[in-house]
Amino acid sequence: MSALKDTITEQVKTSMKARELEKVKVLRNVQSVIKQIEIDRKIELDDAGILEILQKQLKQRQESLAVFKENGREDLVEKEQFEIDIINEFMPQQMSDEELAALVNEEISAQGASSMQDMGKVMGALKSKTAGRADPATISQLVKKALMG
Repeated sequence: MSALKDTITEQVKTSMKARELEKVKVLRNVQSVIKQIEIDRKIELDDAGILEILQKQLKQRQESLAVFKENGREDLVEKEQFEIDIINEFMPQQMSDEELAALVNEEISAQGASSMQDMGKVMGALKSKTAGRADPATISQLVKKALMG
């Protein structure tokens, strides 16, 4: 079993004992998404797989947050921000822009990538190296810029 999944389960128990019902609701939602994917794919996810799910959950909430802010729905903005904060507790420290750019350039050099045709290969390698510590969209932009530049 993944250490991250254990941590989430422990946090649910702790939150239940502390009667933090909103937090329990968010964590149970995350657990159900993890469980659904494990059942659908007939696998047990490791920490990297769970981080990927958490990243998707964060992205969905951040997109919703932007829409709610745009429409002046402060009640929903607070709810989404609360959920983002809880999920962020389980995310590793994010890489700085400098660290990420250096890693992208290093991977492009290591693979001898020289054109956009190599992008998939570079992205695949970077995905495992950054596992939850960087936004895939940001990585993709950096790789495109480096390969085209």
